[in-house]
Amino acid sequence: MRKALSVGRKEMRQIARDRRTLMILVFIPALFLLIYGYALSWDIRHIALAVDDRDRSAESRALISSFVNSGYFDIVADIRSSADVTAVMDRGTARAILVLPAGLSRDLAAGEIVPVQILLDGDNANAATTVMNYAQTIVQSESARYRLSAGVGGQSPLIVVPRVWYNPQLKSALFLVPGLMGYIVMITAVVSTALSIVREKERGTIEQVRMAPLNAVSFVVGKTIPYFVISFISTLAILLVAMAMFEVPMRGSWPLLLGTIALFLVGALGLGLLISSVADTQQVAFQLALLASFLPTLMLSGFIFPIASMPSFLQDITYVVPARYFLVALRGIVLKGVGFSIVWQQLAALTVYSMVVLLMASARLRRQWR
Repeated sequence: MRKALSVGRKEMRQIARDRRTLMILVFIPALFLLIYGYALSWDIRHIALAVDDRDRSAESRALISSFVNSGYFDIVADIRSSADVTAVMDRGTARAILVLPAGLSRDLAAGEIVPVQILLDGDNANAATTVMNYAQTIVQSESARYRLSAGVGGQSPLIVVPRVWYNPQLKSALFLVPGLMGYIVMITAVVSTALSIVREKERGTIEQVRMAPLNAVSFVVGKTIPYFVISFISTLAILLVAMAMFEVPMRGSWPLLLGTIALFLVGALGLGLLISSVADTQQVAFQLALLASFLPTLMLSGFIFPIASMPSFLQDITYVVPARYFLVALRGIVLKGVGFSIVWQQLAALTVYSMVVLLMASARLRRQWR
């Protein structure tokens, strides 16, 4: 027993000296609990709602108020024309548009059935289904309240007519495939690049490379070009297979799509280089690469769980997750057919991210090269 305690004390001192492994062992479980506890939720709140009120009556305002008072919807736009509807949906400003027909109050007073239209952004099938259910429940509740106050019976005077844009059948594949593309590409690009350079450190061949007439930039570029090409081809293969097997459409510009993928890959490879400059072993590099790519891309990019439903502090963190911008641009190009004028903000964010991680990685690797 005494020998076992001696070995235990020795191992504790070893762990205490290995600060990086200790931080990973303590930090990762706490981070997983925090992220999963707050982000893992199927409830959707703060749904961006645009309103096209063509009646402008007390009854229409009461119906709009019922959406806001439910706690699920936030009004973000007042629609005035059909052009505004297209712009709001293409830009993703609103996930739903409530269309109230002219003559709504008159028809209700006459006891007629009034259709209320809900336009839904179907690029996320799960979210669209949930929003449609929320809207139907609210309209049915308001219809029952109106019948009660008016003292009338019979059929509900208000009915919901949903219309889903971009994904009328609400196929899960149409929003899962773009997310899977970002998820797979991010992990493979970051991990492969990080391990490639750290492998040189472990084998000692990095010292031989330093003695060669080769600067740090040339070495890094040469190491990353093969992974860029392989990842780019892999991404295109995923997209083509999805188009063939899952009927994923391609409604936008191919050059814009290829440029978006390339820009995202540059940022992912830059993150891998940054990790390789910090880690000294492949084990640590692999753990850091998974932590920096797997969890944020899966949980904080809007791939599965809507960002608007997360707490405000997690929403702030998502702004440094490149997959957030990549998925918005990818779904916009593939599913909506939008152009550069719509996705330029996402592309600008990816550009800034790529430049920052590349500059940080270059600075660290240049210091180590000396």
